[in-house]
Amino acid sequence: MKFLAIPLLALCIAQAHAEDFFVPISNFYNDSQQLGDSKVLEFWASHDYQGGDNYQNDLRLRYYNPLEVGDWKGRIRLDANVASNYNSISTPNNSGAYSAGNMFLTLWGQAPEFLKPLGALVGARVFFPFGNNGQWAAGPQIGWRFAPEVDTTLKVTDFSPLLRYIYGWDAKNNSFAANPTQPVLARNLHIFPTIGFQLAPNTTLRFWDENGAVFNTAGNGWFIPIDAMVLRRLDKNWVVAVGASKQVVQSYQQYDWSTYAKISFNF
Repeated sequence: MKFLAIPLLALCIAQAHAEDFFVPISNFYNDSQQLGDSKVLEFWASHDYQGGDNYQNDLRLRYYNPLEVGDWKGRIRLDANVASNYNSISTPNNSGAYSAGNMFLTLWGQAPEFLKPLGALVGARVFFPFGNNGQWAAGPQIGWRFAPEVDTTLKVTDFSPLLRYIYGWDAKNNSFAANPTQPVLARNLHIFPTIGFQLAPNTTLRFWDENGAVFNTAGNGWFIPIDAMVLRRLDKNWVVAVGASKQVVQSYQQYDWSTYAKISFNF
């Protein structure tokens, strides 16, 4: 019997660890309505390889602000950027020549009784074109935030899926003869299966937080990346982060790879 005791003990330990491992998958609660009331100002910088010997540097300001109108509570986000596009045969100075890019406004929140059974945050995004190209575009979005009920081996902080559909209707400089790099009008479904993990008391790892999958509904093409970002909280006000994204499916072209970083100030 003593020869059976060791494998039985090992089986019990393995089962206990397996149950602990899978708890985050089965024991989430909807935490979507717990919206923060802080204001956040962020500075982002990214470097992208778009394929075909084309590169882009992007500098972005992003601002979050709480918003409350009657029973409706939510948040508003404003993004504005400048970008530099160049390739290996451009003059070196081209990589430092920045022009205005798209600005967009995002709004989301939830009234107590609006779509209450979904328990979701409902909102929309609007794009304002600047610079030499871009387009007027807008679309609805819906998202959730689920938090684990217990602390487990996986150290999951949250699972926050989001869906957004973007519809473009008017391109700036929309003559392709005058501007052949002008993108076609957007008909895109954006999918963010965002999930976070606690690496240390002040350090988290997040997947598909900044860059998600895109399905082009006009041409039935997919863009699916692997996107990961490590965030480090320096104190109650300051957060820094670095991340990278690499396409794994690109029947709908977006970029080949991207690296990015941010500094975030909460107040």
